[in-house]
Amino acid sequence: MINTAKEFVLQRICAFASQAFDPNSDSQVVGVLKSKFNIRLPQRRSINESLSSTVSDHEIIALILKYRAMA
Repeated sequence: MINTAKEFVLQRICAFASQAFDPNSDSQVVGVLKSKFNIRLPQRRSINESLSSTVSDHEIIALILKYRAMA
């Protein structure tokens, strides 16, 4: 059940981004957010904190955080 939910979240993330990438890869997340959505993450102690502080900028950010929490 959990794998199915995680897979569904991953499909939604990739659909928003119009490309496949690994939401657990910090560099891929930063790259996709910058190139596809023009979202620049603020400097924080961790990428999850940066994502959390910009979660209202686009729905994909909430999905990435949700996916990472399912790990």
